Amino acid sequence: MGGDGARDLFGAFKDVLTISPEGEVVLLRPDALQGETMDRLAGRAVFGSPGEAAAARWLVRELARIRGVVPASIQTLYEAMGRGEAGGFTTPALNLRGMAYDMARAAVRAMLRLEAGPVVFELARSEMAYASQTPDEYATVVMAAALREGYSGPLLIQGDHFQANAKKFRAGDEARAGELQALRDLVSDAVLAGFYNIDIDASTLVALERASVKEQQRDNFETQAGLTALVRRLQPPGVLISVGGEIGEVGGKNSTPEEFRAFMDGLRDDLERRAGAVPGISKVSIQTGTTHGGVPLPDGSVAKVKIDFQCLRALSDLARREYGLAGAVQHGASTLPAEAFGEFPKHGAAEVHLATEFQNIVLDHREFPGGLRSEMYSWATAHCADERRAGMTDEQFLYKSRKKAWGPFKAQTWGLPETVRAALRETLQAKFEFLFRQLGVAGRRSEVGRFVKPVEVRARRVAPACTSGS
Repeated sequence: MGGDGARDLFGAFKDVLTISPEGEVVLLRPDALQGETMDRLAGRAVFGSPGEAAAARWLVRELARIRGVVPASIQTLYEAMGRGEAGGFTTPALNLRGMAYDMARAAVRAMLRLEAGPVVFELARSEMAYASQTPDEYATVVMAAALREGYSGPLLIQGDHFQANAKKFRAGDEARAGELQALRDLVSDAVLAGFYNIDIDASTLVALERASVKEQQRDNFETQAGLTALVRRLQPPGVLISVGGEIGEVGGKNSTPEEFRAFMDGLRDDLERRAGAVPGISKVSIQTGTTHGGVPLPDGSVAKVKIDFQCLRALSDLARREYGLAGAVQHGASTLPAEAFGEFPKHGAAEVHLATEFQNIVLDHREFPGGLRSEMYSWATAHCADERRAGMTDEQFLYKSRKKAWGPFKAQTWGLPETVRAALRETLQAKFEFLFRQLGVAGRRSEVGRFVKPVEVRARRVAPACTSGS
């Protein structure tokens, strides 16, 4: 890693750290990492020139390693849940689509205040595109936020909905091969970035028109097996990446025990055929009646959704009893009524994925600049018109489409005044604390430490030519 960008980057932080001739980071002022220094470094990692951004990301990772912030897999904790040695909580998995640094800071602050864990930071394949965040950038930003708030310990970063595109999959051999290769490339990029938890979603390939349940699930479990085998080949020495699967696309019909068994048994046999006796998956996402983002009503409010908690309980129990998994995973839950969240640990859910409500908190916040919000809405109206369905009101359309504006307005939202961002972080932190309490992870940080033993994986070392004095 060379070039003026890297030299300039290291020079800008020479009062805080230095780089030895061997390429090792020497931290001179550890206290500076919990201040404006980290804000600047995170900004360079996202918005710097290619050379500068690459150097900044390497530097954040090295500082994280030095300070004990280590990307980790939740696998061993989920195995303990499958054995009945841990439980009584539901892991919150947080999708941070926009303003990821500030959102992650709020979440980490809530974790520290409540001694909460496990908490997963995740990003979906679709969000990487429309929010303009690569796996490498996202992992770096979350690590930077952890350093900024003084956190140390395992950091659970997850690839969410690494989803197969059904249209491409069924458009012929060439298109199918291209889609599978895109998924392989995504998995490879994610593992390299420190995503040691990856959820494969080939539920889009389920073919309900087929005669038997096993054949309905075949494309799903075969794709899952191929990508799980790839994960096992790519995972760093000493790291057992937690892999998730999915049997029912969110927004479709509720999942059944028969579908669960068909998927799991088919996956077991196909994975063994491909890779031999390697570990399989740790959890399975199911459909229980929710939709991603909720269902907007004509006035822009969100309809109340009734989750089939009995379905969630039955499939979580089956997952643990028959397959040794942590349990079932719930998607599309962040906009549920407040009273619903305490039901997830009561009904054995292993994990719940949360996204849209955090976006809503930011974009609807009284401190979020109205002019910027209007610009984002105008952009969505102009560029997402193909997503408007017949009969949609403007409020419904914007509720569904405004997430696509995070990428185009990334610099503007990151660059909001500190007073605004502080107000947003305060409101987000309160939401995270509420969720952590309801989901039963408050006060459980030590339990995570008992089962999750992170393995240090070093990024490619910076070249000695890039020392701060060069």
